Amino acid sequence: MPITYSDLYLDIRRQLKASGIQAATLEARELVCFGCGKTREELFRDGGLYLSREMEEHVRALVRRHLDGEPVAYIIGEWEFYGLPLDINESVLIPRVDTEVLAEAVIASMKPLPSCRVLDLCAGSGCIGLAIAANVPGARVLLGELSEGAIRVCRQNIRRSQLSGRVSVMALNALEEPPAAVGEFDCIVSNPPYIPTGDLEDLDHSVKDFEPRMALDGGSDGYTFYQAIIRRWRKALKPGGRLWFEVGLGQADTVLRLMRTQGFGDLEILPDSQNIPRVVFGRRIEEI
Repeated sequence: MPITYSDLYLDIRRQLKASGIQAATLEARELVCFGCGKTREELFRDGGLYLSREMEEHVRALVRRHLDGEPVAYIIGEWEFYGLPLDINESVLIPRVDTEVLAEAVIASMKPLPSCRVLDLCAGSGCIGLAIAANVPGARVLLGELSEGAIRVCRQNIRRSQLSGRVSVMALNALEEPPAAVGEFDCIVSNPPYIPTGDLEDLDHSVKDFEPRMALDGGSDGYTFYQAIIRRWRKALKPGGRLWFEVGLGQADTVLRLMRTQGFGDLEILPDSQNIPRVVFGRRIEEI
C-alpha cells in the first residue's frame, strides 16, 4: 500500500524510539531526507504526497543499517555542528553536542579581539576550528591533523563553509614538538583522543566499530595527548595565550593539575549541559 512522506517519517521515528534511540526525531528526519533526496523544507512541504515503493524500501534499508549500529552521520555523509553543516565520513569522529560547549567558550573569549591566530589541534573534521572562524571575524585558524583521511575531510569542510580565506589545514602530530613553521598562536584548542586504551572495547557498538580508533585512543590512562600537548605545545602559545581542552568524564581535575605544573594559570573548568565537567582552560603565564 502506498505511504506518504509524513507517514514514513512517523513510522521510522516510532521504530527508532522503540529501539531506545533518544534522538529518534532528528535521526528519522535525516534518514528520510537523505533517502528521498529532499531538504528538510521539502520534506515538510511534500509530507502529504505518496512516494514510490522503491524509495520507501531504500529508506527502510538505511534505517536497518542504523539499527545495526551504523551512525546516521556516516550513512548520510554529513552532520551539523554549531550551525555549520559539515562533511563527515569514517575517517573522523562525529561532532557531538557536548563539544559545542568548548567551541562556544572559545568563541566568546576570542570574539572581542580585532585579530587572533587559533590552532585546532587533533582537528578531526575541523568542526571546532571552523565554528570559531565562522563566528570570530578576526580569527585566522589552522586545523592540525595527522590522519590523511581527516585532512581530506578538513579540506572539504573548509570549502563547504566558504572559509578558505581564513582557515587552512596542516599535517601536525600532537605528540611531537611543534614545527617552527607553525609560529605562535593566541589560542590553542583541542579535543584530543582521551579514552583509555583498555576501555575502548567497552564503548557502544556504534562508536567502537565505526568511529576511528586513532581519534579515540588516549593511551593507557587516557592522558597521553593531554600531557604531550601541555608540555610540548605551550611554546606555540604567545605569552598570555590560552590553551583549551575538551575532557572526558572524571578527567578535568587531572588535566587542570597537569596544566598548572607546566606554567599555566587562570585555570578554569566548565560544565556541559548535563553539568559534567567538560572543558578545561588556562593561560600561559610562566616560563618553565
